[in-house]
Amino acid sequence: MRQWIAIGAAVGLVAVTLPMLRKHDVQLASLLAKGKIEANGGPTVMREVTPPPLTDIDLTRIDDRGSVAVAPAHGNRRAELTVVPKYQRAAIALLRGGHVPEGAIVMTDIKTGKVLVWASYVDQGATHDVASEATAPSASVFKIVTATALVDHGGLTPNTKQCYSGGEHSIRAQDMVDNKKRDKWCATLAQAMGRSLNTVFARLAAKHLDRGELEATASKLGWGQDIPFDVKVPQSTLTLPEDDLGFARTAAGFWNSTLSPFQGANLATTVANGGEMIRLHVVSSVKDEDGEIYRGPTARQPLRRAMSESTATAITAMMGETVDSGTSYKSFHDRSGRPYLPDIRIAGKTGTLTKPTPEGPFYTWWVGFAPSDKPEIAVSVLVANGAKWRVKATNVAADMLRVYFADKNAPGVRSPFDSNSMARRD
Repeated sequence: MRQWIAIGAAVGLVAVTLPMLRKHDVQLASLLAKGKIEANGGPTVMREVTPPPLTDIDLTRIDDRGSVAVAPAHGNRRAELTVVPKYQRAAIALLRGGHVPEGAIVMTDIKTGKVLVWASYVDQGATHDVASEATAPSASVFKIVTATALVDHGGLTPNTKQCYSGGEHSIRAQDMVDNKKRDKWCATLAQAMGRSLNTVFARLAAKHLDRGELEATASKLGWGQDIPFDVKVPQSTLTLPEDDLGFARTAAGFWNSTLSPFQGANLATTVANGGEMIRLHVVSSVKDEDGEIYRGPTARQPLRRAMSESTATAITAMMGETVDSGTSYKSFHDRSGRPYLPDIRIAGKTGTLTKPTPEGPFYTWWVGFAPSDKPEIAVSVLVANGAKWRVKATNVAADMLRVYFADKNAPGVRSPFDSNSMARRD
């Protein structure tokens, strides 16, 4: 009976939240089609055109050589972007320098929702917009969703402790059973987030969550949703198995969900904003041969509250463990243990998963924001490597954050492109 009640609750939540998201898209479509003018800082259509101003904007062909980044749009139109050229160039250089077969970096301004970097990189083959695609598995980034559900529905805190054994590369039925003889290690929920302890998340999800609660949380955070943006972005997906072991594995980040780099940035921006989801945007202006036809938002555009401020604070504390002592520690510190970003608190989450096929790809993620105590930017990095690799997403994310904070003259921070930097990696 509990399951049917939860399913009903989830359906109800989706019924409530989907119209809220779709309303923004409908309003934007109406705005673009009819040439209405927004007076509240939203996007403005300067004159009526056919097709609408944002048609056919191609973010795989961003030109970052000038003082303003631009991209082609329908016909002879040109879109001026919020992308910062020097950050965009650095992002592409990091992916290319890491010999990444495929990858993407999306960086956003926390307060305004402006996209500062939209970098899609493909080493060989046809160019495609990796930053918008939701084909890669969410991997352990999904632990952010599970942790949110555990706080909201299970009443857990970052200090909740769970003992465990096994689960490093897979989760078996026996790994789900509490056993004092086998469970030689214990960790708090925050430590489990930082060290990406699969069994801890699997056991806690099995004990404290049902499918409806986890699915509802994922929906609120953007999975299965059409998230408003200037270009069409495929939905990140979630399919929860019916069996209990499959449910626990999914909650821990083993398959059954996908994520786009855009959605990763949206997720990090939401947590950084205290749980409020805001509309991200990348287009500042569109012009045709007769002048400007569209002007992007000039004010922050809240969409909805995806989690409470207290929950966002708890998730931020958990994500901080990733850099302080967890799976990103080596990427953010040199061999002597000195931080590359001294006195800057960072919240992040890594993800690693290999497709179960002989050829295919080794996915790594880093999703997070900084400074975690006073957020400025969110970063989402996806790297799809082959059998041989040089960098993972966590390395690229650390370097991207160094680029940004060095540019802001943060004390003690050097860009990875600085010839005098101690931090260029082998």
